Amino acid sequence: MPVDVAGLVRTKVTNPQAVADAAASRQRPVSLVGSTGRLMVIAADHTARGILAAGADPVAMADRAQLLDRLCVALSRPEVNGVLGTADVLEDLLLLGALEGKVVIGSMNRGGLPGTGFEIDDRFTGYPAAGVAASGFQGGKMLLRIDPEDPSSGSALEACATAVSDLASHGLMAMVEPFFCRRLDGMLRTDLSTDAVIRSVTVAAGLGATSAHTWLKLPVVDDGLEGMERVLSASTLPALLLGGEVPEDPEAAFAAWERVLRLPTAAGLVIGRALLYPADGDVEGAVDRAVSLL
Repeated sequence: MPVDVAGLVRTKVTNPQAVADAAASRQRPVSLVGSTGRLMVIAADHTARGILAAGADPVAMADRAQLLDRLCVALSRPEVNGVLGTADVLEDLLLLGALEGKVVIGSMNRGGLPGTGFEIDDRFTGYPAAGVAASGFQGGKMLLRIDPEDPSSGSALEACATAVSDLASHGLMAMVEPFFCRRLDGMLRTDLSTDAVIRSVTVAAGLGATSAHTWLKLPVVDDGLEGMERVLSASTLPALLLGGEVPEDPEAAFAAWERVLRLPTAAGLVIGRALLYPADGDVEGAVDRAVSLL
């Protein structure tokens, strides 16, 4: 059934308290992992950073009703036990009743807008740790990008360390997505080489006053299973594999995730556009295929 956008707007106009009420009454998950022993998260925090493209469509995610429809389909599938988003998306899902029993991760720093001069100075413009706790969510996610040539990286590093400590003080997961980056032709580019990703893992693992609640969100490197063995052996923190853009070869992407999920610290998947906007349009099929890997 299509999302009732008029109903959502009407609720926000006449009863904005309904959002807090829905959060307070929401059924909480009993564990961070599902029956597979893994965490399967649908990522939906792209739009807050102005990222709207998915596959060949540069504005695929701009239609909020369609995005919510796809999220509701994904969250209804067996073994999908989590979602990651900013307040605007998560609150719509709360009002739609789509977050019952789910692990909900609030996205924290969305200020480093792509293509801007301040991109690396990634301000925390989303959820603070206290807001994640007040909403009854299970954790907060932060993107940590480090450009060795940009002094602003130091501020981003410090802000993420503070967020890790703040989340831990509430007993909440800190999901850290670390990358080393460099500017090329004025654009910030992530370094996805195996050695760079290993280095990012070691930096992220050491953030904050404790790592007891820290999980990592990591890319699958091009060096295959051998490269990922090196990446995931760089810490003992639970690692979630990120999906990234809609893959040109979905079967190759699924095969890569399946191989890496056999490694001991691989704790699950965090995938957004690759499942919400698959090339064949079959959200249910794409999600079920990903779930089968667990």
